[in-house]
Amino acid sequence: MFDHFLVSVVIIPPLLVIAVRLVAEHLPPRIAASAVAWSAAGAALASLANLAVFALKAVAEIPPVGRGLGWSARVVADDTAREPWVSWLSVLLLAAATVSIGWTWRRQRRLLLIAGQSAEPVVVVPDPAAHAYAVPGKPGHVVVTTGMRDALSAEQFAALLAHEQDHLDSRHHRLVRISELASAAHPALWWVTRQVDYLVERAADERAATVVGSRRTVAEAIGIAALAATARRKPGLHAAGGVVPRRVSNLLRPPGRRAAAILCALPVALAVFSLIWTGEAAYDLGELLHAAMARS
Repeated sequence: MFDHFLVSVVIIPPLLVIAVRLVAEHLPPRIAASAVAWSAAGAALASLANLAVFALKAVAEIPPVGRGLGWSARVVADDTAREPWVSWLSVLLLAAATVSIGWTWRRQRRLLLIAGQSAEPVVVVPDPAAHAYAVPGKPGHVVVTTGMRDALSAEQFAALLAHEQDHLDSRHHRLVRISELASAAHPALWWVTRQVDYLVERAADERAATVVGSRRTVAEAIGIAALAATARRKPGLHAAGGVVPRRVSNLLRPPGRRAAAILCALPVALAVFSLIWTGEAAYDLGELLHAAMARS
């Protein structure tokens, strides 16, 4: 069974990071953001499930448990006799991942509560500090301070609002939350979370450029918003977020021909393979316990 742990916990998550680096910039950002976020979620789920399988194996290796449930604990332990540490290491890793996911989930919920809700689609806050962000919800709203509004021209302000509105319309916060939970489950996926943050900003940039009809106006709005924004960020998705120079550079270039969306199959295939491999690990554990019962 050790090969299942090796593939889904050790090998696939870093491979997914490499795959994302290879294909993300060559895909439309809207497609890439979804593919990357859900692939990370699949890989994280497979890793967690593998850890759970090996944690169950660790419990099955305990002699009193074997005697009580009618199988040979020695037969169960012998399956990974060359790697006797893997079962109990999985228990520790699973516990750490569970705590990390729980903490991340609570932090996400706390940020949403801090952001608050409003019936108005756009809330202008009298504040000289420059802030603009989308607050998800039902229906969600955009918050803009007077400091940010005054820093932009009318055209740039319209581009900013179009950008933030796309975050709400496209439910980008869900992709960000999914990727954050995935990285909480497996630290190797941390970079993927950063990439999803960037891709949702790029997707909103492209949508804003379509709405206002000028890529340069959106680029100028992003640059000015980034310069005007103070160091302290409010909770939400920001027009000035992401890697600003890369975003501006992409907007100032004519929209080039993107690679076929089939490229997103690479990270998706890795995640699907890891999930299938994990299913086989669970099946192998069942077979192992069955054999251990026969030899008890």
